[in-house]
Amino acid sequence: MTQVPQPSKTPQLDEPKLGFNLYSERLNGRAAMVGFVVAIVIELVTGKGVLTWLGLIH
Repeated sequence: MTQVPQPSKTPQLDEPKLGFNLYSERLNGRAAMVGFVVAIVIELVTGKGVLTWLGLIH
């Protein structure tokens, strides 16, 4: 049985900015956290839920 040759070096590739990767997931998580805090602030300031404040429900 022969041995399979192993690479001697790992290529240094830049992480892509599109698709499912660490960069996009981190950015999406931060945007979700900001949106959640803004929704809570709107409810505290106006006394109404976000959907009511936007006029989507009465």
